[in-house]
Amino acid sequence: MHANKNSFIIDAKWLIPVVPEGTVLEDSSLVISNNLIIDICPHQQAHDNYPHLAIEDLTQHAVMPGLINTHGHAAMTLLRGYADDKALMEWLENYIWPIESTLVSYDFVYDGTLLAIAEMISSGTTCTADSYFFPDAVAAAFHDQKFRAQVACPVVQFPTNWANDEEEHISKAMLFYERYKQHPHIYPAIAPHAPYSVSDRGFEEIAKHSKAHNIPVHLHLHETVGELQTETGQRPLQRIYDHGLFNSLLQTVHMTQLNDAEIQLLAANQVHVAHCPDSNLKLASGFCPVDKLRHKGVNVAVGTDGAASNNNLDMLAEIRSATLLSKGVTLDPTSISAAQALSMGTINGAKLLGIEDQVGSLEIGKQADVIAIDMSSFELQPVHNPISQIVYSANGNHVSDVWINGQQLLKHRKLTQLDTTALTDKVNMWRQSIRQIST
Repeated sequence: MHANKNSFIIDAKWLIPVVPEGTVLEDSSLVISNNLIIDICPHQQAHDNYPHLAIEDLTQHAVMPGLINTHGHAAMTLLRGYADDKALMEWLENYIWPIESTLVSYDFVYDGTLLAIAEMISSGTTCTADSYFFPDAVAAAFHDQKFRAQVACPVVQFPTNWANDEEEHISKAMLFYERYKQHPHIYPAIAPHAPYSVSDRGFEEIAKHSKAHNIPVHLHLHETVGELQTETGQRPLQRIYDHGLFNSLLQTVHMTQLNDAEIQLLAANQVHVAHCPDSNLKLASGFCPVDKLRHKGVNVAVGTDGAASNNNLDMLAEIRSATLLSKGVTLDPTSISAAQALSMGTINGAKLLGIEDQVGSLEIGKQADVIAIDMSSFELQPVHNPISQIVYSANGNHVSDVWINGQQLLKHRKLTQLDTTALTDKVNMWRQSIRQIST
């Protein structure tokens, strides 16, 4: 057999395709050619039908689609642990926004995004939805590392290091969209920060551009009780609806404060929800009613939020939090099963991003975004149900191998693309800069 980096067979002990939900195929192989999944079959059948392909022996592993993180601010990895144990608005206004106004630049964002990529690949994430300043730096880092990502340009009313006012934020977002709209694995979007930081006119402009060009809109919404206390008395979700943003392009984030009528409105308009349980818990923001949303047919996916408010990007840990939190809130142990939680971290994320025809499950014809989880360690034994073990017992450190678009970016726990020594040096440099500013 000769090696071909674009065509190979993965022999797994367990294949978890995610679609159909809850399916587990034992002693099966994934056949990949030219970055696509071309076959799923038993080991011997794969070896017989594709005798010239190299074989990746992962027969102590569970192989599944890569995890999809539907909300993050990658560059904020450089602010991990900087201002913990604060209320949300105190955290933003007194710590995060001031340090960002001093430090955030193209280089800061590029280096912080590289750090996030290293962490995400190492823990099994193969696609993310990101929003942060200097989106060209974010996109450049994802492009350079062959990472799949939706990159959303932020919009706020106040001046930032990237743009002077709301109008310029929107203008730059549209230039970014034109630059990246044909990119094979960078998907441009627009991210009005929140109802309290974007004007009515801003939302109207964003709605116009979104509809004209089919641009996804990524929005923090109903994150805290305080956000509902508006001068007009109108709930923020109603305001967003009135501006014509409620459709399948809207990706709402957090959504901890919802009533039944609002849940029905989300369902009727095919609006997506990115659930960030760990960040919401840490900032005491409240609980997203995932069980109610799912029962009404709302697509709920999972995100970590930024590492400054989580403080990690481990999607396996986030999925576990999502199912346990739902059980605790509803007092129902059947709420969000392990299989449903895994769907939230994979195919549901692909649906939120509008790329479910490309990734999110192991199906013939889809891109080979694949991860392998080593199930041989003591804490994962015995394996009665591999999906349950992955959701309730595993974490990102059990991920051994990662492929994005058929290219191996993690091999036996080692990153294959990133210069980790240079990255560590850059991270230490930024840590010293932040420390000097803060003292």
